[in-house]
Amino acid sequence: MENNSDKVTLWSRQHIKSLKELENNGVIRITHSHLEEKFDEIAGYIINLYKWFVSAAEERVTKPDDVEFPIWCSISEENMLRPVKDQIVYVLEVDRSDIIYFDGLKWDYVLNHHYIPKDQKDAEEYAKEMELKGFENSYSFINDRTAHFYPAEKKRVMDSWYRIFEIENWDIFRVQANIWEIRPEMIKEILYK
Repeated sequence: MENNSDKVTLWSRQHIKSLKELENNGVIRITHSHLEEKFDEIAGYIINLYKWFVSAAEERVTKPDDVEFPIWCSISEENMLRPVKDQIVYVLEVDRSDIIYFDGLKWDYVLNHHYIPKDQKDAEEYAKEMELKGFENSYSFINDRTAHFYPAEKKRVMDSWYRIFEIENWDIFRVQANIWEIRPEMIKEILYK
């Protein structure tokens, strides 16, 4: 991390409708319906993974009772999602203690239902073990149609997912941040297209 202050600047791209939500509710929160609208046909798949993330993340940063899902943020202006049509970027000043940092590359493993190895040696050992067992990948351990056949493997894969919170390389292209909500006092600036 570049500084040790109690406040951190984050950038979060949200739909322009979030301004109305902020005006009406005094806070921006991500709901089930937000995710259904955003992810459309794959919403059920994504929502299940987000639920796992919520469960793991609230062990690190307390989640307010009425929050459903986290808000994704960039840790650098250089790598933030830019404002586009119907999407704005909130420049936020957030208490460091309210931020859930994670490795975005490892999150991709979660999205694809893969095992997250501890290191290269673990990756090689896991690959050999899977080959000996006749498995091509870990997807079949998590897939709803076949997961019940492999409860131990499913648990092993899902237990490995907690490694998303282990950040070995602090890199603006890998590290991402989540917060539970956006409150007006957190907003330093709003960027429009």
